[in-house]
Amino acid sequence: MTGAPRILYCHCAFAKVVPAEVKTAVLAGLSDANVEFDAVPDLCEMAARGDARLRELAAHEPLRVAACFPRAVRWLFSAADATLPEHTTRVWNMRTDSAESVLDGLLDRQAAPPEGQTA
Repeated sequence: MTGAPRILYCHCAFAKVVPAEVKTAVLAGLSDANVEFDAVPDLCEMAARGDARLRELAAHEPLRVAACFPRAVRWLFSAADATLPEHTTRVWNMRTDSAESVLDGLLDRQAAPPEGQTA
């Protein structure tokens, strides 16, 4: 499937490794931008349960993800038997990137994640 990018926002509710102010600002920015996006409470928990929704999300190309480390996101999807396409999936790391940088990428206000941030 190809078309408009699907945006996935992970609230990282259980691990609490993403700064609260970044999560809040990204979620508010997506809401204010009036774009469609999927928000999930926690990708780690979904992967642990083998949630079928991860397979559905992975099937959408292109996919933009606001979560944590790109390598970890790719592994979480893989653990749920959901392979993320290499060239059509972009991951922004809310642990290390500013909310503005994450929103710029998700909303296509920049071409790609900062170097080293591509899943």
